Amino acid sequence: MEREIINISEREQERIGRDLHDGVCQYLAAIGFTAAMLNRDLERELPVRAEKAAEIAYLIQDAAKRTRDLARGLSPVDRDEGGLESALNELASSTSKLAGISCSFICIGPVRIRDNVRAVHLFRIAQEALSNATKHGQAKAVVVALEASDGALSLRVSDDGIGFDPTCSERKGMGLNIMRYRARMLAGTLQIQSNSPAGTMVTCTIARAASGELSSDSTGHE
Repeated sequence: MEREIINISEREQERIGRDLHDGVCQYLAAIGFTAAMLNRDLERELPVRAEKAAEIAYLIQDAAKRTRDLARGLSPVDRDEGGLESALNELASSTSKLAGISCSFICIGPVRIRDNVRAVHLFRIAQEALSNATKHGQAKAVVVALEASDGALSLRVSDDGIGFDPTCSERKGMGLNIMRYRARMLAGTLQIQSNSPAGTMVTCTIARAASGELSSDSTGHE
């Protein structure tokens, strides 16, 4: 039942994200183009009114960008083998900008996951760990690492924050139960431990034997 609830939730979020991207975003883009054309016409004929038209065009473009970002959040991992790697890199970049901290992504592989459902579960674990690090751990620097070896795949989110007590945090609703459940759905484990010299490290490990959908090569990059 729990598995089905999460699967249904992810499918519905993906559908809404796709509808926003393919429907609302395209519609806003068309309106924004029309407003920009109107601004150019008014600059020639009624310069006094052109400023208002330019403001409307800007607001429409901003609304389209916000809608695209929302759609991306609902369906964060592209359905290709490198989708998880790209999504985590984008997550780290956006976290740096929005939270004003140093957040980097390292991938040793690259890692290819053919099953999009598995990729989304890993992404959501990283997303929740990042949220905890910035909101509760008061971290100034976070590293997201994805690594595949012959025996296992691991996702690590390590920060330099104040650390936290997992037992206490669970009672405060930090989403650790959902993170652990996602790990179990991947036939993996989730560990939360102190980082050195300070902070917290969240690690999700999946045995490659338990996941026939993983592949990697021997190169690494950041």
